[in-house]
Amino acid sequence: MRIAMWSGPRNLSTAMMYAFGNRADCEAWDEPFYAAYLAETGLDHPMRREILASQPPQFGAVVERILAKPSRPVQYLKLMTHHMLPGCDLGWAEGFANVHLLRHPARVIASYTAKRAVPEVTLDDIGFAQAQRIYAALPGPVIDSADIRADPEAMLRALCEVIDLPFDPAMLSWPAGSKPFDGVWAQHWYDAVHRSSGFAAAEGPLPTVAPEHRALLDEALPIYEGLFAARLRP
Repeated sequence: MRIAMWSGPRNLSTAMMYAFGNRADCEAWDEPFYAAYLAETGLDHPMRREILASQPPQFGAVVERILAKPSRPVQYLKLMTHHMLPGCDLGWAEGFANVHLLRHPARVIASYTAKRAVPEVTLDDIGFAQAQRIYAALPGPVIDSADIRADPEAMLRALCEVIDLPFDPAMLSWPAGSKPFDGVWAQHWYDAVHRSSGFAAAEGPLPTVAPEHRALLDEALPIYEGLFAARLRP
């Protein structure tokens, strides 16, 4: 079974990868298109040189690796929506269990800007427009990070049921620290999840978005709300 978990950045995506990666039957892949995305765009992300050296920088080569025979019965791909640039062929993921992971854009913007100091953050950076496009091309269950954190077992059971995968209680916790399937960029982005051994408790009130990011929130919010309306419930 192949699972494509589509997400923007700072969406609980690493914790979800750790949940599936803790299953004995699952091989987890961490953002396999990251190097190809950086090579194509020329963007200067943290650890750019190390990322480009760690993965194939060609989209087609990544697809070939993904479609090769997996080492375990379940292949789990943590995929960033913004890595799928306009014109990228998504046909390779047809027939996968495509799952779409959301988080309120106010939380995404607050978390993203805290970890990546750049003069401007755009809608493309946080992946909402791409999430809408990918969902239209590859429909599947939509899950919201707030629902997962509120009741991890209920949501994971519901997700496993809808994608026809037996639930495994091992998904509810994992050993603290780095994982062998982490991308090389983990040392910059994953400090909080490396301290975790399970899903964090429910989040508090929405953060206040800085004035310079309110226009971005206004762009992202209608996309989020449209996808949120289709979300899976336990």
